[in-house]
Amino acid sequence: MDLRDQLKNIFPDHEEQDFEMPVEIFVQTEPLICKFEKKGRHGKPVTLIEGFDGSEANLKTISKKIKSTLGIGGSEKDGVIIIQGDNRDRIMKILQEMGYKTKRVGG
Repeated sequence: MDLRDQLKNIFPDHEEQDFEMPVEIFVQTEPLICKFEKKGRHGKPVTLIEGFDGSEANLKTISKKIKSTLGIGGSEKDGVIIIQGDNRDRIMKILQEMGYKTKRVGG
């Protein structure tokens, strides 16, 4: 006899109701940080986007949107999106259109 059967014996007039778990909506708490870097990349300039709190799948989605919109290369690694070139202003505009707060770091 499982728990449901026991409860039916105790409360014979009670009807069981269906319950759906509410869908959790992800909200970014801190602004995404866009910064420019040249060190450690063989002198090639890159834009780093740090501070994303969501899942790896969401990070890849954001990265793909930025890369396809700008038509440039990049990657995502360890919670950081790496985009080729100094494109901070254009990337920040795309992120703001997607509903993310952004913060520009450096020059």
